[in-house]
Amino acid sequence: MPVTVAGSLLTAVAWFVSLAGSVLTTGPAARTAVLATALASAWAGTRAAPRPIARRLPRERAASRSDFVGRLCVVRTGRVGADFGQAEVTAQDGSSAVVQIRSLTEEPGLTVGRTALIFDYDPDAECYLVAAFDPGALGD
Repeated sequence: MPVTVAGSLLTAVAWFVSLAGSVLTTGPAARTAVLATALASAWAGTRAAPRPIARRLPRERAASRSDFVGRLCVVRTGRVGADFGQAEVTAQDGSSAVVQIRSLTEEPGLTVGRTALIFDYDPDAECYLVAAFDPGALGD
């Protein structure tokens, strides 16, 4: 919950409880108790308000490095080998990222501008494993 919303809710609940308490009570001791009750009620109400709403909202899944596995990428370096290579890949939400890629075999076709398929992620080397891919071959 944004701070401005929480502050507004806190103020509204405290105002309402103090208004109702001042109408129902008389005397300085009772009014002091109304003030304490208003502050406690506002705090409790503000803390409890987001819980029912949060249960109904979908939980966002944290992005992980394995999200790119199975996606196509465009090579951005002159070559891709077992020790070198970068590519640009587009995530499902439309954002793009430049990632480190490696090829298990020295494929001469993996040069700048070519399309590759990301088939695995190597957590030790922190890079994606790719293979050459021809998108035109799918239409045959």
